[in-house]
Amino acid sequence: MNLKGSLSTLILEVLSHGPSHGYEIATSIKRRSAGVLDFKEGTLYPTLHTLERDGMLTSETDIENGRTRRYYKLTEKGSKTLQKSTLEWERVSGAISGILGGTA
Repeated sequence: MNLKGSLSTLILEVLSHGPSHGYEIATSIKRRSAGVLDFKEGTLYPTLHTLERDGMLTSETDIENGRTRRYYKLTEKGSKTLQKSTLEWERVSGAISGILGGTA
């Protein structure tokens, strides 16, 4: 299944719990999906950059254990987008579940 389009929403959801760097975001998504969703750097970082460019995130660098890391933080626009995307996802996934489950 192509879940690339949902990556933005997943990133925004992870960041709704507080600032995080790319590796932590990817690890959180993988852990919370029981390993089903495992986005690699080549997918994750371009999406982070797009979200930042679009005003959904801000970022700043910090040193952690001697390494420079870029921490991303959800903006108000990102929070509103997350709310809208979550409602949209619930509507669509409910419709698909209804079709696949034969209840619609």
